Amino acid sequence: MYSGSGFSDWEIGDITVIIYKETYHLFHLIIPNHDYIAHAVSTDGISWKRVNNALFVGHPGEWDDDMLWTMDVCEVDNKFEMYYTGLQRKDRGVISSIGLAVSDNLVDWQKSSKKIFPIKPKGIYYETPEMNPRKWLSFRDPFRFVYKGDVYLLLCARSKSGLVSRRGCVGLVKITNDIVELMPPLLYPLVYDDIECPCVFELGGRYYLLGSIREDVSVRYWFAPDFFGEYHSFQSDVVLPHGNYAARTVLDGTHLLVYNFFYVQRKNDSLRVLPPPKELEIDQEGQLLLKSYYRWNQMIKKIIPQGDLPDVNHLFSNPSATSVIEPDKWVCGSKGGYEVFYFQKPSACFIWEGLLIVEGMGKLGLVTDIDQNGNGYFISLDVSNGHTEITAWGFNPLDNRQNFIFNNLQAGNFTTNEAKTYRFRLIRYGSYIELSIDGVVKLTLVDYTYTGDGVGLFSASSVLSLQEITFSVLPDPTEEYASREEEQKQSGT
Repeated sequence: MYSGSGFSDWEIGDITVIIYKETYHLFHLIIPNHDYIAHAVSTDGISWKRVNNALFVGHPGEWDDDMLWTMDVCEVDNKFEMYYTGLQRKDRGVISSIGLAVSDNLVDWQKSSKKIFPIKPKGIYYETPEMNPRKWLSFRDPFRFVYKGDVYLLLCARSKSGLVSRRGCVGLVKITNDIVELMPPLLYPLVYDDIECPCVFELGGRYYLLGSIREDVSVRYWFAPDFFGEYHSFQSDVVLPHGNYAARTVLDGTHLLVYNFFYVQRKNDSLRVLPPPKELEIDQEGQLLLKSYYRWNQMIKKIIPQGDLPDVNHLFSNPSATSVIEPDKWVCGSKGGYEVFYFQKPSACFIWEGLLIVEGMGKLGLVTDIDQNGNGYFISLDVSNGHTEITAWGFNPLDNRQNFIFNNLQAGNFTTNEAKTYRFRLIRYGSYIELSIDGVVKLTLVDYTYTGDGVGLFSASSVLSLQEITFSVLPDPTEEYASREEEQKQSGT
């Protein structure tokens, strides 16, 4: 896992990823100083190591001498362009503008001296320093997109009119032969304060627009039949659940990946981690689906079938609980109260998947990282209402008045079926947890609370069976610092 942390454990900021010659290149902000843009590389898109920093704030008096904010890196005519956000000290850092840096190799960057930069807002469509009731200006987070041969920049901007807390829009700039034209907003939903880190892509004949929303710390999306078409929302418009932020897409062969950082404690000044990417696909109605990263299957070291898994144990010794464990089918249930049915996980990092069949009603779900004291992660599955939620649940020895931990970490919805039969896939990789139901990712988060050695399921007044179970062993993750040390050993430095 990658956090980029040094003195501060929440220094990773907004990100962009570009793939060049089978190497993944990550560029990200450094929080809270915003004084440079960091650069890391990877061969698998999951484990990263830092290389030379890409860009630094300008010298005193230059337009970007205060801070650097969100960037976008792209390949253009066998070279590379980085559109980035800059702030100036003389403005007290409250006015954001757009600049450009160029590179031949993704490592050495030169800021552009073209007169069109920095690009600033004008009052035709967007708030300006003179017309800004919020007292700080959003004209930032550029994303370059080519449509019918023309170059556009999508921006996090704000309309010059409307309710102050709902002026957030996706601004649009057209660049033609070094001429900048500010255009009307591509999207103005009249809902949010800002639509941060916007990006757009075409998929299945439609255009999809992603934006990160600070109000609920989530990533939402809109769709249109054409790039300039009217953008609409589905009833369910969250593509990445709570805690995931600053999403940007990159095409990896035929796979459309989405990267983001994750707020571990779901607040601004907490640890931020770059989780593994997910893939974006669409269903028959055109709704975005979040899929598991294709490289997980390439990382598997060993597959253990259901009949070869360790013995299943009853953790709570509930007298009303029963289990029938056969090589190709487990049937577990508890008439009254909870019971956890678990086995010792053969490896710390794994993919556990199979077919779950629910008989009757009651509470049920999966558990991971469970220990002998019942501490661990409980993933509830409400098959009546199609709701799943992961909770860090256990004993708190530090508070004798509230001697329990019960933190609801993330929730998601899934489609129910009359047969109450669901195919699940649970991934645990370092601090990362991912749950897919019927092939769609519903939970994706990072948490450090528990590391117990048990995995399994729980039941309370329910009966459920597991079939077609496999446990795939994954390698332990390589931390960024460890990978750097190993590289230095190999080079003799």
